[in-house]
Amino acid sequence: MIQTQQQLTNFLNAIKTDTHLAIDTEFKRIDTFYPILCLVQIATKSAVDCIDILAIENLEPLFDKLYQKDSIWIVHAARQDIEALYYLSKRLPSQLFDTQIAAHFLNHPAQISYQNLTEILQGVLLDKAYTRLDWTTRPLPEEAIEYALDDVRYLIKNYSQLIEQLTQEQKLDWLMADGLELSNINLYLPNLDQAWKKVKGLSRLPKSIHQKAAHLAAWRESQAIDNNKPRKWIMSDDQLINYSLNKTKMPDQDKTTFSEFLSRQAQLTQQRIQIDTHQAPSKSENKQKNELQILIKKIAVQYNLDEAIIANDKTLIKFIRSNQSVNFFTGWRYHILKEELENAKQS
Repeated sequence: MIQTQQQLTNFLNAIKTDTHLAIDTEFKRIDTFYPILCLVQIATKSAVDCIDILAIENLEPLFDKLYQKDSIWIVHAARQDIEALYYLSKRLPSQLFDTQIAAHFLNHPAQISYQNLTEILQGVLLDKAYTRLDWTTRPLPEEAIEYALDDVRYLIKNYSQLIEQLTQEQKLDWLMADGLELSNINLYLPNLDQAWKKVKGLSRLPKSIHQKAAHLAAWRESQAIDNNKPRKWIMSDDQLINYSLNKTKMPDQDKTTFSEFLSRQAQLTQQRIQIDTHQAPSKSENKQKNELQILIKKIAVQYNLDEAIIANDKTLIKFIRSNQSVNFFTGWRYHILKEELENAKQS
């Protein structure tokens, strides 16, 4: 494990010409809002090691390598790894290949784990003993370090097999288009305006309550950020909803802090929150949805796809209700569905 500046320099020199970087991270996010990055594991075709982020003072040389324009990140379920690195580096990868998304395009389960995919592709059964380890622990057990290294040892082999099959099935461009969404900076920036989306059950509240609930969600997010605490440690979803409905009174101190927050958020208070209310599909909508599902299943078989990657139930109901934001109005999904969707809409 790399724990000194000189060791990091030596490793980066050793992989200087490598552009394909298998990457994984280990972090802790139990009692904080932001993840505490602990390890970064990197593998290339010629080297593999893990970097003790808690021990290295200057991480800029590492970031310079990771975020070079010609560096291609190979990651499994990349979003949390990108996020954990972003909070320290304030940068996003230039090129990304997510093996979990790639596997889904090849009809593997949507959330297939790295361990399961590696077992399928490489015939290697990986240990899962350290999935709940506190990665801030020092010294780390040697077995834990090996466990962490295993998370990148097979990534490039998995990548090679996946990219070959994607190319054969003419889906590589589809994967890269979907993968671009992970480089959207808005995924990693706290957004007070959208904090209400993290409140479970909000759409089932009366419309008259939505504005207050959205303001409470924004205040909770702000408090979580300022105190670097999980948002539900500040206020649970149930508490937030009860405060919105006036079923429970806020503590005086929180009430004062909330009022002061709103007084500083003119843009937030003037914005009208548009929350889709929970409305069960009608019989007619369910019938249309079922007809579309039959159609999509047929197309999914034709393209060797899991039908869920094309459209799920929620997306189909939005389409039936003429919501133009559904993902199959653009890109590769629109390309394979265009004619059938137009026919279905007209029937």
